[in-house]
Amino acid sequence: MHNAYFFVSLQRKSTKSATKMKEIVKSVHITLKEEGELNDVEQKLVDAAKEATFRSYAPYSRFCVGAAVLLENGEIITGNNQENCAYPSGLCAERTTLFYANSRYPDSPVRILCIAARNTSGEFTKEPISPCGACRQVMLETEHRFGSPIQVMLYGTNGTYFVKSARDLMPVGFDSSSLI
Repeated sequence: MHNAYFFVSLQRKSTKSATKMKEIVKSVHITLKEEGELNDVEQKLVDAAKEATFRSYAPYSRFCVGAAVLLENGEIITGNNQENCAYPSGLCAERTTLFYANSRYPDSPVRILCIAARNTSGEFTKEPISPCGACRQVMLETEHRFGSPIQVMLYGTNGTYFVKSARDLMPVGFDSSSLI
């Protein structure tokens, strides 16, 4: 198991003087587990996300993504990307999975979300892939909805990244506190 830290640096200018700035530093702790280091539940989620890639519909990008969530009630729900020739009409695996899980089990919080991707030849990505901004936003809303963090697992054949919360993937995210 390896640990890595990533830093986000935000600068905000003071309204009194252009020379005064306030720096905000947020760090993200990511753990990397290699094959053989996953516990039974983690391996089950990786296997479910990988299997879900084989049901994706990705004739345009040829990038098949699968996701699996573990709900608080113990259920594992899977989903995958569904493309459309009108590109904005498709849907990513993460959102497909979260929307289905929340519609099927509206009172059961999501505990873990695992993501895997492969090409149409069946080769999984070597490095873990990360969710797009829209998926991150839905993940944040799901955390907010249930008042608890979602651990995120990002699978690659070289190892799986573990992030403690979707908030860590989008440290300056939009949420209900942003509304006027």
